Amino acid sequence: MRFGPSAAVLAGIVWLGSGPAVAAFCLDKSMTLDEIVDVIDASPGCERAMKVFKDCEFGTSGDVRLGAAVEKKCEGDFLGRLKAPQKQAYTREMGVCDRKYRNESGTMYLSFTAFCRAEVARRYSQRAQKGTGPSKPR
Repeated sequence: MRFGPSAAVLAGIVWLGSGPAVAAFCLDKSMTLDEIVDVIDASPGCERAMKVFKDCEFGTSGDVRLGAAVEKKCEGDFLGRLKAPQKQAYTREMGVCDRKYRNESGTMYLSFTAFCRAEVARRYSQRAQKGTGPSKPR
């Protein structure tokens, strides 16, 4: 399980408008979920996006949005270049993540799933960057 300094970033609830917005203290300031997603989107690459995700994780369902932003960032490195069998392998690995905690209750398992999916996308990105191809062994 992932418990450490990052799990304690949940700073509290900040009331904005008519509903609550979760805030986290990361990157040396208090940021909303939307602001963290913006930082991930603006990151110069997959590795940096993943670092922001790890540094700013909530350990709850809010990580689903952060993880999706990391997936999107990382997929930009490889998704368009995958052949059909590679794309099927990628989809299969993502499905493994989706099924891994499906019978568990609690929002922390949504976070675990988001991290699993982001790690799969990160691995494919790393392989693409190294030129070894996403489907070849490490």
